[in-house]
Amino acid sequence: MTEAHGEPTPPEMEAEGEAPGAEVEGAPAELDILQRELEALNDRHLRLAAEFDNYRKRIERERAEVWARAQGDLMARLLESLDDLQRVAEVDAATATSESVLEGAQLVEKKLRHALESAGLEPIDPTGEFFNPETMEALMTVPAEHPEEDEIVLDVFQKGYRFKNQLLRPARVRVKKYDS
Repeated sequence: MTEAHGEPTPPEMEAEGEAPGAEVEGAPAELDILQRELEALNDRHLRLAAEFDNYRKRIERERAEVWARAQGDLMARLLESLDDLQRVAEVDAATATSESVLEGAQLVEKKLRHALESAGLEPIDPTGEFFNPETMEALMTVPAEHPEEDEIVLDVFQKGYRFKNQLLRPARVRVKKYDS
């Protein structure tokens, strides 16, 4: 079809029976709907961002509380050893024998080691094992007489320690080295 002036009308207008300009009249209502949707989504975004920020702060606070509790638990385990060390320090040197002081120190060391191991500390004492650079530090080497002794730990100068699978300190060792 054509309009009165001889210009053709768009096919969709003819099919729907709408007059030219009808789409423009509905635009402000649609714009209002879209504006309200945008405001709702923006509000939702702001609420989610605030909730996430609160969540992050709560997690940080809880993590700090857990850390403090864990530290407190460890300190409580060590208090008995500290008390024992204070008793050893207060021993009257005139009446105590060196054997009794040594025995007291050994008991305190045993109690302290037990407290630390029960908290998750693992000693690394690799005497007689193959050298492992991930858990050991070779301070010296000595000649090995046989090839099968190559890279075997001869002595441990200082034990290493691991805490819950995290290396705290490598074992400091002397290693046999075979030179052919």
